[in-house]
Amino acid sequence: MRSREDFIFTIGYDGPAAVIDGQARKLYSKLSTAQLAEKGLFRAAYASAVWSKDQKEAEIVAEIYNKITGSSVTAAALQRLFGVFLVNVNRSIVL
Repeated sequence: MRSREDFIFTIGYDGPAAVIDGQARKLYSKLSTAQLAEKGLFRAAYASAVWSKDQKEAEIVAEIYNKITGSSVTAAALQRLFGVFLVNVNRSIVL
């Protein structure tokens, strides 16, 4: 992936290209992982934590997610919940 912003706002893939939500990227790309989670952008927040490779950020996302939704999800379960994995992509399509 080319940048953090592209990774966290990727909404899917078209063959070897990442499909990016351009409007969300424009509005929220400057926010931190915790700020994204506090705004309810949990998938983007978790993707930001994955990009940073910092387990503490994933735990922060899980904590905020649980507080807002009333769930008891672990940081490890967020990977399955949101389906976010680091993928090497050289091309992006911005919608």
